[in-house]
Amino acid sequence: MNVSRPDYFSLANKVCVVTGAASGIGRETLLVLGRSGAHVVGLDRNIDTLEETRALADNEGLSVEFYAADVADRDAIMSVADQVLKKNGRVDGWANVAGILRYAFIADITPEHVNELIAVNQLGVLWGLAAAAKVMKSGGSIVSVASAGGEMPFPRLGGYGMTKAAVIQLTRTASVEFGELGIRVNAIAPGYVETPMVAASYSRADGTIDEALKAQFFDARRSQSPLSITGEPLDIALTVLYLMSDASKFMTGQVLRPNGGVYFG
Repeated sequence: MNVSRPDYFSLANKVCVVTGAASGIGRETLLVLGRSGAHVVGLDRNIDTLEETRALADNEGLSVEFYAADVADRDAIMSVADQVLKKNGRVDGWANVAGILRYAFIADITPEHVNELIAVNQLGVLWGLAAAAKVMKSGGSIVSVASAGGEMPFPRLGGYGMTKAAVIQLTRTASVEFGELGIRVNAIAPGYVETPMVAASYSRADGTIDEALKAQFFDARRSQSPLSITGEPLDIALTVLYLMSDASKFMTGQVLRPNGGVYFG
């Protein structure tokens, strides 16, 4: 006998926006949400790698569309949100994934360094929250990617950590402001995940990967985890899926920490 069971993680008939969709966690999130039935809108300022994401999505027959936009540009993000709503008639999910990583000791941070981090990591999330709230006419879910670096101190990541801590506070405030609109707002604070963004940690001056340094780097990161592992973009994308789906309908204002147990909150 066939028994019909609800798919609590289905995103069928939903429209979800993903920023930073050109690579890393953003790309994987777009693909995972698409595989779960959503029509996914990918945003990124890197047009070339955004086209690579498009090719991967098209190869799987996923329902997607793409816009070139810089999350640091409030007007551009608001315009894209309006276009998505006009074209699709609804917006149900918004994932603020776009982010950058820059290294510097606090004593050496320049205005250019910190302003770039704030523009993308902090204001980019702020504008995403604002845009999503304006176009989610029937409630929905907003997920923003913070970082363990926003909760734990790491040398040379003071500016980065500052912006990611701000993402967590923005999430809490938005969850209170948007609750009456039926919009849930949550954050994810990943531990170490291998993405193109972190490759600078083990790259040579010419941009090539130092494999010995990379192995040493990953050994050190794995040793910090009770599970003795590091993360993959899919781990974070699946956490986004949970927060986008009806499986998390009682979750808002929370920070989920897929980090291998390196920090417990």
